[in-house]
Amino acid sequence: MNWYPWLNAHYHQLVEQHILGRGHHALLIHALRGNGKNALIYGLSRWLLCQKRQGKKSCGQCHSCHLMLAGHHPDCHLFKIKENQRNLGIDSIRQVIEKLSHHPQQGGARVISIPNVHDLTVAAVNALLKTLEEPPKNTYFLLGCHTPSVLMPTLKSRCFCWRLFNPPTNLTLTWLAEKTGADPILVSTALKLSSGAPLSALSLLQKDRWNERVFFCLTLSDVLSRQNFLALLPQLNHDNIEDTLHWLISLLLDALKYHHGITFSMINEDQQPLVEKLATLFSISGLFKILRQSIYCRHQLLSIVGINKELLLTEQLLNFENALNEL
Repeated sequence: MNWYPWLNAHYHQLVEQHILGRGHHALLIHALRGNGKNALIYGLSRWLLCQKRQGKKSCGQCHSCHLMLAGHHPDCHLFKIKENQRNLGIDSIRQVIEKLSHHPQQGGARVISIPNVHDLTVAAVNALLKTLEEPPKNTYFLLGCHTPSVLMPTLKSRCFCWRLFNPPTNLTLTWLAEKTGADPILVSTALKLSSGAPLSALSLLQKDRWNERVFFCLTLSDVLSRQNFLALLPQLNHDNIEDTLHWLISLLLDALKYHHGITFSMINEDQQPLVEKLATLFSISGLFKILRQSIYCRHQLLSIVGINKELLLTEQLLNFENALNEL
């Protein structure tokens, strides 16, 4: 697994707590998507399971390290949701709890890694609580989440919570520029669209994905010129709908900033003509109206299983036309 320079300080602080005898058996790492949470969890797992630690580093040479590098350590239990799953159920948790009643196969520590603990069902969390409260000796739970507010308070109360903040913007911009060689304006835009998360920005800057965004912006500009908003439906109604609506919402926010002369804080630095076109076509009240509707539309699409996407998006695009006609 790749390692990232902004994780070093977090890793050293967490490992030092264990060296000093103050390490908690259950660690809950809170981070935005794209901040390297999974890499940090893997690095900590490597150190906890290493049989010949070298200070704050795992040796990389012992049998446990070789097993970790191969991805087959019998005392490291990794829980990740599969492509055909919506959540992690109680059966998988019960299986690992049953294994914890036996001695570690390598005779050292054991790690239960759940990088996205919010994927657990309520029943699965309840099955985990007792073990979290009274864990077997030398057993560590490394949990990760993006939105701790949705987690059960009883789960959070049994964990030591650690916030993995975004790295400093200037360091991230330098890192992204070195990784991609992209124009500074594009790098800055990608980082803002990713809420400051480096790996999310790096993913967005990949050629195919960035071209998707550029094509969406070109289509939106054409739709605005012709004032035929339903022509935008094919661009929205596809598997990438979450990102596309996020891009649309960011453009509407920028148009509001343009109305108020706050151009220095624009997100879409590479799309100023499009932002100006939105600000020209819609009044401030119109932009506020369709912005609220767009946010609510995205929330419904992400939270309601089986919702009719095409119908919901068609309604949203008609709302755009109504806001335009109100001028």
